[in-house]
Amino acid sequence: MSKNLQASVLETDQRRAAWRVALAGLLALAVAMGIGRFAFTPLLPMMLHDGVIDLAAGGWLATANYIGYLIGALLCMVLRIDATRAIKLGLVSTVLLTLAMGWLQSPALWLLLRTLAGISSACTFVFASGWCLQRLAQLQAPALGGIIYCGPGLGILITGLATSAMIGQHWRAEHGWLLYGLLALILTALVWSTFSGSAAAAITPSPATHGLEPVQVARQTRGLTIAYALAGFGYIITATFLPVIARQALPGSNWPDLFWPLFGICVSIGALLATRLPTHWDNRLLLAACYLLQACGIIIGLVSPSVAGFALGSILLGLPFTAITLFAMRDARRLRGDHARSLMGLLTATYGVGQIIGPPLATRLVQGSGNFSSSLSVAALALLAGAALLGAMYRYSRKAAA
Repeated sequence: MSKNLQASVLETDQRRAAWRVALAGLLALAVAMGIGRFAFTPLLPMMLHDGVIDLAAGGWLATANYIGYLIGALLCMVLRIDATRAIKLGLVSTVLLTLAMGWLQSPALWLLLRTLAGISSACTFVFASGWCLQRLAQLQAPALGGIIYCGPGLGILITGLATSAMIGQHWRAEHGWLLYGLLALILTALVWSTFSGSAAAAITPSPATHGLEPVQVARQTRGLTIAYALAGFGYIITATFLPVIARQALPGSNWPDLFWPLFGICVSIGALLATRLPTHWDNRLLLAACYLLQACGIIIGLVSPSVAGFALGSILLGLPFTAITLFAMRDARRLRGDHARSLMGLLTATYGVGQIIGPPLATRLVQGSGNFSSSLSVAALALLAGAALLGAMYRYSRKAAA
């Protein structure tokens, strides 16, 4: 076999391997995030209708999940476990915990289950992100990293459309949880064999690519961490209560059940679009642009609480959703190279802090005002503040480099 033919075969095999890794990451995040975390959002109106919880209890269930997400992210910073083993444990746990939400009809137990589901989601997200991005870098296909982050949007889309159909057929929420547990099991089986071996075993770890002094790295790390926490707070109120907010604004309409799947499909489209952007573009500017889009989406829903307003708001909130994650994790690799997992865990933890604050704040403000306007206004301001911070970081680094 000629050298040219050998090189062509090797390149083809490498490309196939890269797509396999990217698609495995996509499905893993669809399970951990799209189902394990966000299936709760479309099922919440069903749970309220069934009378098993009220809105305040729903807010606390959401908060329990976000507390678990924070705990899981913190664990990722200290755990010394093989990444593929952690991913598999996270996927299996998500399947079992989702099924248990349907089997065990106890609000007290649900708090525990949603906390554990948050831990599982965070661990799966951090380890799968780190392992897949590292493998793609080794396979010389880093641009495919955006495919991984289509997973949450795919899960949101599927669960949103399926829940809408369940509502039309008058299903109970417990049956929805069981169905999504079975779906998570099927998707887990599809990717099981891909997550094997160590991403670091074959190739020497890549160094960081910033060329900065340690004090500058520390400063940029702090800024990125604060900005990412603001993103967690900024989106979470809408992401938790969108169907409830839309039903409150559009009583008797069939549209509220469709805004969440619209959000989901836009999450996936946004992640795909992110893969088309040049990788040398500054992640901080990309993040700032994403924050501004999400802030505009929230503001539009506030100013125009109509079908068109909620639809456009869902689009603008969804398109940057996982692109934000991609750009943040990419910047973590810029700062730390293949040793970025602890920083990824820190970012995910602070994101979780923002998420924890959102739902109880929203329910508290709703009790006082009777609507979500105040809490959504605060969320939009948080995103605008995050965009301003990222812009200032970029300008400062440009001046320092001059």
